Amino acid sequence: MKRAEIRECVFKLLFCNEFHNKEDMPEQYRLFLDNIQEAGEEDSAYISSKVTDIATQLEDIDKKINEVSVGWSTDRMSKTDLTIIRLAYYEMNMDEDVPKKVAVDQAVELAKKYGSDDSPAFINGILAKLF
Repeated sequence: MKRAEIRECVFKLLFCNEFHNKEDMPEQYRLFLDNIQEAGEEDSAYISSKVTDIATQLEDIDKKINEVSVGWSTDRMSKTDLTIIRLAYYEMNMDEDVPKKVAVDQAVELAKKYGSDDSPAFINGILAKLF
């Protein structure tokens, strides 16, 4: 799989975290990854590992987002926008394999695909403050 496709899978699973109990997530990961025909074992393991790593750091990630998002706490953001921002923040600050500009660019692309009309600008603005 291409990196953008992997990132999109990570986004979808992180988004899924918003609607399921923590105990259900390993099964949700398995079900999701079993239905991605392009993903081999290596890609599936990478996706699952990345989602788990991000999920364990959500409290710290949200704290940083709340520090810069004046008037928009993580509780008020749409789940889609919040998930994209969380993923981008992780890639920008905790994943040494992803250049910061690539993380921002890919976050805006995800926002165009999955967010509202205002999502790309909103996400770009938050990420600019986190850059």
